[in-house]
Amino acid sequence: MSLTNEITEKERAIIKKNYRQLLTSCNPMMEEQDVELIRKALNITVGSEQDLTRNEAGELKVIESLEVALIVVNELGLSRVAVIGALLYDAILEGTIVNEEIEKLFGSQVAIITRGLVKVGELYNKGTSIKNDNFRKLLLTFAEDIRVVLLIIANRLRTMRSLALYNDEDQQRISSEVGYLYAPMAHRLGLYNIKSEMEDLVMKFTNREMYSFIAKKLNETKRARDKYIKEFIQPLEDKLSQLGLQFEIKGRTKTIHSIYNKLKKQNTDFENVYDLFAIRVILESELEKEKAECWQVYSIVTDKYQPNPSRLRDWISVPKSNGYESLHTTVLGPEQKWVEVQIRTNRMNEVAEKGLAAHWKYKGQKGEKGMDEWLANVREILENPELNAVDFIDDFKLDLYDEEVFVFTPKGDLRRLKKGATLLDFAFEIHSEVGRKCVGGRINNKNVSIKYVLKNGDHVDIQTANNQEPKKDWLKVVVTSKAKSKLKQALRDIEFKEAEIGREMLVRRLKNWKFELTDQLLNQLVKKFAYKTVQDFMRAIAIDKIEFARIKDFITQSEKKDEENIEVEKERSAENFIASNDELPDDDVLMIDRSLTHVDYKLAKCCNPIFGDEIFGFVAAMGGIKIHRKSCPNAVDMQTKFGYRIVKADWTSGADTSYQATLKVTGVDDIGIVTNISQVISKEMKVKIRSMSIDSHEGVFEGTLTVFVDNTSSLATLIKKIKNVKGVYTVSRVGA
Repeated sequence: MSLTNEITEKERAIIKKNYRQLLTSCNPMMEEQDVELIRKALNITVGSEQDLTRNEAGELKVIESLEVALIVVNELGLSRVAVIGALLYDAILEGTIVNEEIEKLFGSQVAIITRGLVKVGELYNKGTSIKNDNFRKLLLTFAEDIRVVLLIIANRLRTMRSLALYNDEDQQRISSEVGYLYAPMAHRLGLYNIKSEMEDLVMKFTNREMYSFIAKKLNETKRARDKYIKEFIQPLEDKLSQLGLQFEIKGRTKTIHSIYNKLKKQNTDFENVYDLFAIRVILESELEKEKAECWQVYSIVTDKYQPNPSRLRDWISVPKSNGYESLHTTVLGPEQKWVEVQIRTNRMNEVAEKGLAAHWKYKGQKGEKGMDEWLANVREILENPELNAVDFIDDFKLDLYDEEVFVFTPKGDLRRLKKGATLLDFAFEIHSEVGRKCVGGRINNKNVSIKYVLKNGDHVDIQTANNQEPKKDWLKVVVTSKAKSKLKQALRDIEFKEAEIGREMLVRRLKNWKFELTDQLLNQLVKKFAYKTVQDFMRAIAIDKIEFARIKDFITQSEKKDEENIEVEKERSAENFIASNDELPDDDVLMIDRSLTHVDYKLAKCCNPIFGDEIFGFVAAMGGIKIHRKSCPNAVDMQTKFGYRIVKADWTSGADTSYQATLKVTGVDDIGIVTNISQVISKEMKVKIRSMSIDSHEGVFEGTLTVFVDNTSSLATLIKKIKNVKGVYTVSRVGA
């Protein structure tokens, strides 16, 4: 490897260290000629032209490539083809080597991977967004070869690990993308460790305050947690050892992201969340004894600790489509705390941690079947030209985070569907025409409607009728992406035919009235009758929702008068917009991009930002800019779907304005507690209350308070004061 003097000594040491680690990691799974090919790929990457190539964070790309390759080997369990692809990625993007040379030097398999990676790189250079059709092409490239997906996931993971080196804007953009797409995709591919790490890192950069809070709490409670795990495990270890089983028992703390989800879902404090960890029993079993020994361990665990039958999950008898196998149960441990226990073998554990690659290693080509079916389904959705970008990504994501249900066809074939799938989903799974004409079915020889929710083990027989047509309310019945995509297409086909009939009727009637159907007239008609699209308007004519007499009356009116009315309406909307901002701070309180002045803005009601919050601006469709907190529940969605409408925003210093904040308070429903809270707010803190609503149920009250505060510091003090009121359980800010 040739390194120029432009590289620092520290960087030189990192390159050498990573290179040695890569060769060591690759050695057990590769032949000598494979290692030579890796050396060759690295020499191409580090060639004299590449020394100074750096990424957006200022890191040498060769270091990035080596670290991605290490993830590919150590955390994904992939071998030569994927490793070489990871090393050559930047070299081929920089034009150091072309794909034809790669095929000649490294073979066709490596060339297929690098070709896919180049396509992905080109699409990202175009500023790919899910509002852009390039995003569809990006995922179609993914769907051509699963290793392209795995390599991009490895690249994104490595980027997230070094995200602190990037600027704040890039941190938000990359975090939003990873949280929205790549973490769910890692989950779908069985890469649970990577998925969990991605989610934690996304939270670290998008919700720093809560991330730090939970991390600090976990650190403070570590000693007590370790003691509890040891006490829980000890009797199980003794019993398993007596039976002569080879095993390892681990206590695993749950991720910060999953704990945060529990806090939100249960609306409770950290101290009240008991299931902060899971116990994992890993057996050293022979393949033919795996199932029996796992159930034997389950019996021992549930003999010692009382199980919750509703929380038993058997993914050993019927594994997930990504190869995941494990037995999960939740038991009541010491101190009456619920503890999750996972039981699996070493083989199952490797599959759980390394996903598809480990599954194929043990199962051979058979293991690819489930993923091939998923990729085929993805391709089917992607190649539907009628599906708009937002509908497409919503349908695509349905197939990422999923639990499964297993049912049988009349011939006894096993089919996997998303948990919660209905009979109608199953009909579309069989064939789109079967779905379109479905009128019901028979489950285990009993008649059921299209809304029937499938259960594991159901035998399903679909009934159809030639005169049946899809209906719009069917969209509320189906839950799988395939069914939604096919159903939307069927409905569009019907609507298109109806719209064509409506157009013919309108043209014929206009001709009788001596009028011509122009684009301008058509747009005016659509506006006048309040339809979203021309097609909707034409359909309304076809199904007699609009009387032709009304259309004629409108056409005979003056177009000028119509345009004047539209202008008046626009002015009225503008006046309403300005009027709605009466209580907002003056223009000098916020700086938008530090260069814009006299910009119409208002504070978003979904998160109610106040002075001191980290904020951003979002250009609204009706004009003006809405200011959101970076921790706003809608932030990720806006960043991902409408990144081009995001504007930097910051507070000016020394603002002297009151901001609206909403608090949720729970506590004992005692006489006087509401009065005590009000006194703390208005008298002790001198804070103005805008509104207060209180509900009580079974001795507990829940209240919503809207107050005006100066900044985040005064809000934090107020929350602390209210928490100190006797009888108050929790105080939390709404819209976090």
